[in-house]
Amino acid sequence: MKPRIRLRGFLLQDAFSARSLARTQRRHATGSSSSPQPPRASPASRRWLRLTLVTVTAAGIGAYIKWMQDMKTASTTLNPGRFTSYQLVSREPVSSTGSLFTIKPPKSDGSNLKVYEDAWNTGVWSVMFKQPQLQIGRDYTPLPPTSANEDDECLRFFIRKDPFGEVSRYLHSLKIGARIEVRGPRIECEIPPDTDRILFIAGGTGIAPALQAGHTLLRRTDHIRKPTIHILWANRQRQDCAGGYNETTDTTAETRMSWLYGLFGSSKSVTRPAPAEVADTVEPSLIVREIEALKAQYPEQVTVQYFVDEESSFIGKKTILECTKTAVPSSPDKSKRNLIFVSGPEGFISYMAGPKLWAQGMELQGPLQGIIKELDLQDWAVWKL
Repeated sequence: MKPRIRLRGFLLQDAFSARSLARTQRRHATGSSSSPQPPRASPASRRWLRLTLVTVTAAGIGAYIKWMQDMKTASTTLNPGRFTSYQLVSREPVSSTGSLFTIKPPKSDGSNLKVYEDAWNTGVWSVMFKQPQLQIGRDYTPLPPTSANEDDECLRFFIRKDPFGEVSRYLHSLKIGARIEVRGPRIECEIPPDTDRILFIAGGTGIAPALQAGHTLLRRTDHIRKPTIHILWANRQRQDCAGGYNETTDTTAETRMSWLYGLFGSSKSVTRPAPAEVADTVEPSLIVREIEALKAQYPEQVTVQYFVDEESSFIGKKTILECTKTAVPSSPDKSKRNLIFVSGPEGFISYMAGPKLWAQGMELQGPLQGIIKELDLQDWAVWKL
């Protein structure tokens, strides 16, 4: 008898038996009652799951319905404490770098008219626009209303597209009809009731608060009192103030220094040539039309001088001194009836009157510096915007 051969610890006969048993088990594994089964949820658990799904679904539907109702009933009145939805109505180009934006609330119920009126009566004010993707905001100054839209709730803004400005680039990318979140009004500066003279030194889009100040001041005109405003408006290119011309014909050359040169400490000066006549064929820009409309409404109370960097004309000390000769003497209580505003890019403001300061999260006027301080204008109060 041949001995049994073991293979890896098994008898050869045992190996054949094991293989047969394994094949039999695999064939019947799916039908075997002894194989493990996944646990089945109890009826109570299934009822709890269904109840949870129904509750979550109902809550979502309820939240959506409430959101829709809130959208319908939400206040569209401009408010300084929260953002309000407005709608972009139009965007008209003023130049290659700036546009005139018009916005209005989605439903006009007249509630904004009083808000606007109170702000116009107070002084220079602004509205904050929100950039929703970055959750940042920037203040812009509304242009005064024209006779064509005094009864509606539209607001108009002159906004330049800054290649490094997140908010201005966002606004210029919007399509007509887009929703815009705004908050305000924010009073930048009150114009005292006894103000008689305003000299407004504006750089670029600083013309918007200049028109605001003129609108507020000149509305106080009556048969006895006729306040005046003189605007010095500086631009880098003629296209920004196309059609604007100086009424004065003084051709005396004056050596002046651009604020850009002064900002970087250069002593380079430029001689201003005699002002050239503006061709009749030049189409006035939208902002120049606004200025001309204000001048037509208040004749002999509004004067404007235009300065253009590319034409080598700059606002200098001599010009400011000439404009301040008409100052009304201060009253005995030392209140100033003559007010100088400076508005524009930070460098422009710093060159004219010194920089503004930030302290404890607030923007402060800072000490008076720049060329205005050098002029030592005793009867004039100065405010930087």
